[in-house]
Amino acid sequence: MSSRRFDIIGNILTAVLATVLLSACSLIDDTPGECGYKENYELDYELRLVTNMTTELKTQLSTETELSLAHSLRTHLSDIFTDFAHDVDLSFYDTQGDSLRLQHDEHIMNANQASYTLNLPKRQYMHLAVANIVDNALVDLVNDERCHRSELIQLQGGTLRSVDDDAIDSHTTGIFTARQPMDILEGVDQQFNVHLYMANCAAVLVIDTIGSGVKDIKVYSKGFATGFHVSDSSYVFVSEPPLVRTKLVTSEDDEDGELAFCSVTFPSREPSATRTVIETTDPFVSPEANESLWEFHIYAVAKDESTTLTKLYIRRPLRAGQLMIIKAKARPDGSIDTINPTVGVNVTLNWQDAGHYDHEL
Repeated sequence: MSSRRFDIIGNILTAVLATVLLSACSLIDDTPGECGYKENYELDYELRLVTNMTTELKTQLSTETELSLAHSLRTHLSDIFTDFAHDVDLSFYDTQGDSLRLQHDEHIMNANQASYTLNLPKRQYMHLAVANIVDNALVDLVNDERCHRSELIQLQGGTLRSVDDDAIDSHTTGIFTARQPMDILEGVDQQFNVHLYMANCAAVLVIDTIGSGVKDIKVYSKGFATGFHVSDSSYVFVSEPPLVRTKLVTSEDDEDGELAFCSVTFPSREPSATRTVIETTDPFVSPEANESLWEFHIYAVAKDESTTLTKLYIRRPLRAGQLMIIKAKARPDGSIDTINPTVGVNVTLNWQDAGHYDHEL
Protein backbone atom coordinates (compact mmCIF):
# COMPACT_ATOMS: atom_id res chain seq x y z
CA MET A 1 0.00 0.00 0.00
CA SER A 2 1.42 3.40 -1.01
CA SER A 3 2.38 6.03 1.56
CA ARG A 4 -0.12 8.40 -0.10
CA ARG A 5 -2.95 5.97 0.68
CA PHE A 6 -1.80 5.75 4.33
CA ASP A 7 -1.86 9.55 4.55
CA ILE A 8 -5.42 9.69 3.20
CA ILE A 9 -6.64 7.03 5.65
CA GLY A 10 -4.87 8.82 8.54
CA ASN A 11 -6.51 12.11 7.67
CA ILE A 12 -9.93 10.46 7.55
CA LEU A 13 -9.43 8.82 10.98
CA THR A 14 -8.24 12.11 12.45
CA ALA A 15 -11.31 13.93 11.17
CA VAL A 16 -13.63 11.24 12.50
CA LEU A 17 -11.95 11.29 15.91
CA ALA A 18 -12.19 15.09 16.12
CA THR A 19 -15.88 14.93 15.25
CA VAL A 20 -16.49 12.34 17.97
CA LEU A 21 -14.63 14.38 20.59
CA LEU A 22 -16.44 17.57 19.60
CA SER A 23 -19.75 15.78 19.85
CA ALA A 24 -18.79 14.37 23.25
CA CYS A 25 -17.99 17.86 24.55
CA SER A 26 -21.29 19.19 23.24
CA LEU A 27 -23.16 16.32 24.81
CA ILE A 28 -21.74 17.02 28.25
CA ASP A 29 -21.66 20.81 27.91
CA ASP A 30 -24.63 20.95 30.27
CA THR A 31 -22.29 19.65 32.98
CA PRO A 32 -19.81 22.52 33.45
CA GLY A 33 -16.31 21.55 34.46
CA GLU A 34 -16.35 18.56 32.14
CA CYS A 35 -14.72 19.52 28.84
CA GLY A 36 -15.67 23.13 29.65
CA TYR A 37 -13.87 26.13 28.26
CA LYS A 38 -11.36 27.56 30.70
CA GLU A 39 -10.26 31.16 30.76
CA ASN A 40 -7.91 33.00 33.07
CA TYR A 41 -9.49 35.50 35.39
CA GLU A 42 -8.01 37.70 38.08
CA LEU A 43 -9.20 38.14 41.66
CA ASP A 44 -8.06 41.20 43.59
CA TYR A 45 -8.36 40.81 47.36
CA GLU A 46 -8.27 43.70 49.81
CA LEU A 47 -8.82 43.82 53.56
CA ARG A 48 -11.15 46.61 54.63
CA LEU A 49 -10.59 47.40 58.32
CA VAL A 50 -13.60 49.27 59.69
CA THR A 51 -12.92 49.91 63.37
CA ASN A 52 -13.28 52.49 66.13
CA MET A 53 -10.10 51.43 67.98
CA THR A 54 -8.25 54.74 67.69
CA THR A 55 -11.32 56.77 68.66
CA GLU A 56 -12.15 54.51 71.61
CA LEU A 57 -8.62 54.64 73.01
CA LYS A 58 -8.45 58.44 72.69
CA THR A 59 -11.90 58.90 74.23
CA GLN A 60 -11.72 56.45 77.12
CA LEU A 61 -8.01 56.71 78.02
CA SER A 62 -7.31 60.39 77.56
CA THR A 63 -5.63 61.56 80.78
CA GLU A 64 -1.87 61.85 81.08
CA THR A 65 -1.67 58.85 83.40
CA GLU A 66 -3.78 56.73 81.02
CA LEU A 67 -1.78 57.37 77.85
CA SER A 68 0.77 54.69 78.73
CA LEU A 69 -1.99 52.11 79.21
CA ALA A 70 -3.55 53.16 75.90
CA HIS A 71 -0.21 52.56 74.20
CA SER A 72 0.06 49.10 75.79
CA LEU A 73 -3.45 48.20 74.62
CA ARG A 74 -2.72 49.38 71.10
CA THR A 75 0.34 47.13 71.04
CA HIS A 76 -1.59 44.20 72.51
CA LEU A 77 -4.29 44.54 69.84
CA SER A 78 -1.91 45.11 66.93
CA ASP A 79 -2.58 41.62 65.52
CA ILE A 80 -6.35 42.04 65.93
CA PHE A 81 -7.23 45.45 64.50
CA THR A 82 -5.01 45.24 61.44
CA ASP A 83 -5.63 45.26 57.71
CA PHE A 84 -2.72 42.86 57.17
CA ALA A 85 -3.56 39.30 56.14
CA HIS A 86 -1.13 36.47 56.73
CA ASP A 87 -3.15 33.78 54.97
CA VAL A 88 -6.26 33.46 52.81
CA ASP A 89 -8.49 30.44 52.24
CA LEU A 90 -10.43 30.62 48.95
CA SER A 91 -13.34 28.34 48.02
CA PHE A 92 -15.49 28.27 44.89
CA TYR A 93 -18.86 26.55 45.12
CA ASP A 94 -21.56 25.23 42.84
CA THR A 95 -24.63 27.45 42.97
CA GLN A 96 -26.93 24.49 42.28
CA GLY A 97 -27.90 21.48 44.36
CA ASP A 98 -26.05 21.03 47.64
CA SER A 99 -23.54 23.86 47.01
CA LEU A 100 -20.57 21.50 46.68
CA ARG A 101 -17.09 23.04 46.58
CA LEU A 102 -15.56 22.85 43.10
CA GLN A 103 -12.15 24.38 43.79
CA HIS A 104 -10.12 25.22 46.88
CA ASP A 105 -7.01 27.43 47.02
CA GLU A 106 -4.87 28.52 49.96
CA HIS A 107 -2.27 31.26 49.82
CA ILE A 108 0.14 33.04 52.15
CA MET A 109 -0.82 36.63 51.46
CA ASN A 110 1.35 38.65 53.88
CA ALA A 111 -0.14 41.92 52.68
CA ASN A 112 -3.12 44.25 52.81
CA GLN A 113 -4.06 43.30 49.27
CA ALA A 114 -3.07 40.71 46.68
CA SER A 115 -4.09 39.48 43.23
CA TYR A 116 -4.40 35.86 42.14
CA THR A 117 -4.96 34.51 38.63
CA LEU A 118 -7.15 31.43 38.57
CA ASN A 119 -8.41 29.17 35.81
CA LEU A 120 -11.86 27.61 36.05
CA PRO A 121 -14.49 26.33 33.62
CA LYS A 122 -17.23 28.76 32.66
CA ARG A 123 -20.17 28.66 35.04
CA GLN A 124 -21.68 30.51 38.00
CA TYR A 125 -19.90 30.20 41.36
CA MET A 126 -20.39 31.39 44.91
CA HIS A 127 -17.00 32.42 46.24
CA LEU A 128 -16.10 32.47 49.96
CA ALA A 129 -12.85 33.84 51.37
CA VAL A 130 -11.46 33.70 54.91
CA ALA A 131 -8.25 35.38 56.11
CA ASN A 132 -6.00 34.98 59.17
CA ILE A 133 -7.06 31.60 60.57
CA VAL A 134 -3.76 29.70 60.19
CA ASP A 135 -2.18 31.41 63.21
CA ASN A 136 -5.39 31.54 65.26
CA ALA A 137 -5.46 28.28 67.22
CA LEU A 138 -8.78 29.22 68.87
CA VAL A 139 -10.82 29.47 65.65
CA ASP A 140 -11.23 26.85 62.93
CA LEU A 141 -12.97 26.70 59.56
CA VAL A 142 -15.21 23.61 59.40
CA ASN A 143 -17.77 22.03 57.05
CA ASP A 144 -16.37 24.09 54.19
CA GLU A 145 -16.92 21.36 51.59
CA ARG A 146 -20.36 22.92 51.05
CA CYS A 147 -21.06 26.63 50.81
CA HIS A 148 -24.14 26.83 53.02
CA ARG A 149 -22.44 24.87 55.82
CA SER A 150 -19.07 26.64 55.89
CA GLU A 151 -18.56 27.93 59.43
CA LEU A 152 -15.94 29.47 61.69
CA ILE A 153 -16.12 27.97 65.18
CA GLN A 154 -14.35 28.66 68.45
CA LEU A 155 -12.30 25.86 69.93
CA GLN A 156 -11.72 24.94 73.55
CA GLY A 157 -8.26 26.26 74.31
CA GLY A 158 -5.93 25.53 77.19
CA THR A 159 -6.81 24.54 80.74
CA LEU A 160 -7.98 26.59 83.69
CA ARG A 161 -6.97 25.79 87.24
CA SER A 162 -9.70 27.89 88.83
CA VAL A 163 -13.29 29.12 88.60
CA ASP A 164 -14.39 26.72 85.83
CA ASP A 165 -12.77 24.46 83.28
CA ASP A 166 -15.19 25.35 80.50
CA ALA A 167 -13.78 28.80 79.74
CA ILE A 168 -12.24 29.45 76.35
CA ASP A 169 -9.31 31.62 75.36
CA SER A 170 -9.55 34.82 73.35
CA HIS A 171 -8.92 34.98 69.62
CA THR A 172 -5.33 35.75 68.68
CA THR A 173 -5.81 37.28 65.21
CA GLY A 174 -8.24 39.59 63.49
CA ILE A 175 -10.38 37.38 61.23
CA PHE A 176 -11.66 38.67 57.88
CA THR A 177 -14.22 37.12 55.52
CA ALA A 178 -15.92 37.77 52.19
CA ARG A 179 -18.61 36.23 50.01
CA GLN A 180 -19.22 37.04 46.37
CA PRO A 181 -21.20 35.49 43.48
CA MET A 182 -19.12 35.07 40.33
CA ASP A 183 -20.24 34.39 36.77
CA ILE A 184 -17.32 33.08 34.70
CA LEU A 185 -17.92 33.78 31.02
CA GLU A 186 -16.48 31.89 28.08
CA GLY A 187 -13.70 33.56 26.14
CA VAL A 188 -13.53 36.62 28.37
CA ASP A 189 -10.67 37.67 30.67
CA GLN A 190 -12.43 38.87 33.79
CA GLN A 191 -11.40 40.69 36.94
CA PHE A 192 -13.19 40.46 40.31
CA ASN A 193 -12.66 42.70 43.34
CA VAL A 194 -13.18 40.93 46.66
CA HIS A 195 -13.34 42.99 49.88
CA LEU A 196 -12.82 41.19 53.18
CA TYR A 197 -14.29 42.61 56.38
CA MET A 198 -13.57 41.88 60.04
CA ALA A 199 -15.62 39.20 61.82
CA ASN A 200 -14.42 39.55 65.44
CA CYS A 201 -14.04 42.34 68.02
CA ALA A 202 -12.54 43.20 71.42
CA ALA A 203 -13.78 44.20 74.88
CA VAL A 204 -11.57 45.78 77.56
CA LEU A 205 -12.29 46.28 81.25
CA VAL A 206 -10.02 48.92 82.82
CA ILE A 207 -9.97 48.70 86.63
CA ASP A 208 -8.53 51.40 88.87
CA THR A 209 -7.08 49.54 91.88
CA ILE A 210 -5.55 52.52 93.73
CA GLY A 211 -6.39 52.42 97.45
CA SER A 212 -8.36 49.15 97.19
CA GLY A 213 -5.76 46.81 98.63
CA VAL A 214 -7.02 44.09 96.27
CA LYS A 215 -4.46 41.31 96.00
CA ASP A 216 -5.50 39.63 92.78
CA ILE A 217 -8.09 40.03 90.03
CA LYS A 218 -9.21 37.65 87.32
CA VAL A 219 -11.69 38.72 84.66
CA TYR A 220 -13.83 36.81 82.18
CA SER A 221 -16.22 38.06 79.52
CA LYS A 222 -19.41 36.31 78.44
CA GLY A 223 -22.30 36.57 76.01
CA PHE A 224 -20.70 36.38 72.59
CA ALA A 225 -21.33 34.33 69.47
CA THR A 226 -19.63 30.95 69.30
CA GLY A 227 -19.62 30.60 65.52
CA PHE A 228 -19.95 32.44 62.22
CA HIS A 229 -21.64 31.25 59.01
CA VAL A 230 -19.37 32.49 56.23
CA SER A 231 -21.89 32.26 53.37
CA ASP A 232 -24.48 34.66 54.82
CA SER A 233 -22.33 36.51 57.38
CA SER A 234 -24.51 35.45 60.32
CA TYR A 235 -23.40 34.58 63.85
CA VAL A 236 -24.24 31.51 65.92
CA PHE A 237 -25.39 31.97 69.53
CA VAL A 238 -26.01 29.31 72.16
CA SER A 239 -28.32 29.56 75.15
CA GLU A 240 -25.42 29.39 77.63
CA PRO A 241 -22.32 30.97 76.06
CA PRO A 242 -18.95 30.08 77.58
CA LEU A 243 -16.80 32.36 79.69
CA VAL A 244 -13.87 33.86 77.81
CA ARG A 245 -10.52 34.34 79.52
CA THR A 246 -9.17 37.87 79.29
CA LYS A 247 -5.54 38.88 78.92
CA LEU A 248 -4.06 41.24 81.50
CA VAL A 249 -2.51 44.35 79.94
CA THR A 250 -0.58 46.81 82.08
CA SER A 251 0.99 50.17 81.34
CA GLU A 252 4.72 50.73 81.26
CA ASP A 253 4.33 52.68 84.49
CA ASP A 254 3.48 50.10 87.16
CA GLU A 255 2.65 52.86 89.64
CA ASP A 256 -0.53 54.11 87.95
CA GLY A 257 -2.73 51.38 89.50
CA GLU A 258 -4.87 50.79 86.37
CA LEU A 259 -5.18 47.29 84.96
CA ALA A 260 -6.72 46.43 81.59
CA PHE A 261 -8.33 43.04 80.95
CA CYS A 262 -8.88 42.33 77.26
CA SER A 263 -10.85 39.63 75.44
CA VAL A 264 -11.15 39.11 71.68
CA THR A 265 -14.28 37.30 70.51
CA PHE A 266 -17.06 37.15 68.00
CA PRO A 267 -19.67 39.92 68.53
CA SER A 268 -22.51 40.02 71.05
CA ARG A 269 -26.20 39.80 70.26
CA GLU A 270 -27.97 42.86 68.94
CA PRO A 271 -30.77 44.39 71.06
CA SER A 272 -34.14 42.72 70.68
CA ALA A 273 -35.74 46.05 71.61
CA THR A 274 -34.25 49.47 72.20
CA ARG A 275 -35.09 52.45 74.33
CA THR A 276 -34.38 54.95 71.53
CA VAL A 277 -33.64 54.94 67.84
CA ILE A 278 -30.35 56.46 66.73
CA GLU A 279 -29.79 57.44 63.09
CA THR A 280 -26.06 57.48 62.37
CA THR A 281 -23.52 56.51 59.75
CA ASP A 282 -21.17 55.27 62.48
CA PRO A 283 -21.54 51.45 62.60
CA PHE A 284 -20.52 51.39 66.26
CA VAL A 285 -23.00 53.92 67.62
CA SER A 286 -25.95 52.03 69.06
CA PRO A 287 -28.87 52.69 71.39
CA GLU A 288 -29.07 51.18 74.85
CA ALA A 289 -30.95 47.89 74.97
CA ASN A 290 -33.58 46.98 77.52
CA GLU A 291 -31.65 43.86 78.43
CA SER A 292 -28.06 42.83 79.12
CA LEU A 293 -26.28 41.78 75.93
CA TRP A 294 -22.93 40.64 77.34
CA GLU A 295 -21.06 40.58 80.65
CA PHE A 296 -17.81 40.85 82.56
CA HIS A 297 -17.28 38.47 85.52
CA ILE A 298 -14.62 39.75 87.96
CA TYR A 299 -13.17 37.62 90.76
CA ALA A 300 -11.21 39.84 93.16
CA VAL A 301 -9.28 38.74 96.25
CA ALA A 302 -9.46 41.33 99.07
CA LYS A 303 -6.98 41.95 101.88
CA ASP A 304 -8.73 39.46 104.14
CA GLU A 305 -8.29 36.71 101.48
CA SER A 306 -12.03 36.62 100.73
CA THR A 307 -13.08 36.51 97.10
CA THR A 308 -15.75 38.81 95.74
CA LEU A 309 -17.55 38.10 92.48
CA THR A 310 -18.80 41.14 90.55
CA LYS A 311 -20.82 40.81 87.37
CA LEU A 312 -21.10 43.77 85.04
CA TYR A 313 -24.01 43.66 82.60
CA ILE A 314 -23.54 45.71 79.43
CA ARG A 315 -26.58 46.89 77.48
CA ARG A 316 -24.79 48.09 74.36
CA PRO A 317 -23.91 45.60 71.60
CA LEU A 318 -20.32 44.76 70.75
CA ARG A 319 -20.02 44.54 66.97
CA ALA A 320 -17.53 43.15 64.46
CA GLY A 321 -14.53 45.46 64.17
CA GLN A 322 -15.37 47.28 67.41
CA LEU A 323 -13.32 47.94 70.52
CA MET A 324 -15.33 48.77 73.64
CA ILE A 325 -13.66 49.93 76.85
CA ILE A 326 -15.51 49.83 80.18
CA LYS A 327 -13.88 51.66 83.10
CA ALA A 328 -14.38 50.57 86.71
CA LYS A 329 -13.07 51.05 90.26
CA ALA A 330 -12.01 48.35 92.74
CA ARG A 331 -13.21 48.71 96.37
CA PRO A 332 -11.51 47.40 99.55
CA ASP A 333 -14.09 44.60 99.88
CA GLY A 334 -13.14 43.35 96.39
CA SER A 335 -16.26 44.63 94.67
CA ILE A 336 -16.00 46.43 91.34
CA ASP A 337 -18.02 49.58 90.67
CA THR A 338 -18.60 51.66 87.55
CA ILE A 339 -20.32 54.95 86.84
CA ASN A 340 -21.21 53.90 83.28
CA PRO A 341 -25.02 54.28 83.08
CA THR A 342 -25.36 51.50 80.50
CA VAL A 343 -23.75 48.95 82.81
CA GLY A 344 -25.59 47.04 85.52
CA VAL A 345 -23.70 45.70 88.56
CA ASN A 346 -24.26 42.61 90.72
CA VAL A 347 -21.91 41.86 93.65
CA THR A 348 -21.49 38.64 95.60
CA LEU A 349 -19.31 39.11 98.70
CA ASN A 350 -17.54 36.08 100.16
CA TRP A 351 -18.15 34.12 96.99
CA GLN A 352 -19.09 30.57 98.02
CA ASP A 353 -16.73 28.83 95.57
CA ALA A 354 -13.77 30.84 96.79
CA GLY A 355 -12.20 27.68 98.18
CA HIS A 356 -11.72 26.48 94.60
CA TYR A 357 -10.21 29.72 93.36
CA ASP A 358 -6.43 29.67 92.92
CA HIS A 359 -5.21 33.23 93.05
CA GLU A 360 -1.70 34.52 92.57
CA LEU A 361 -0.26 36.91 95.12
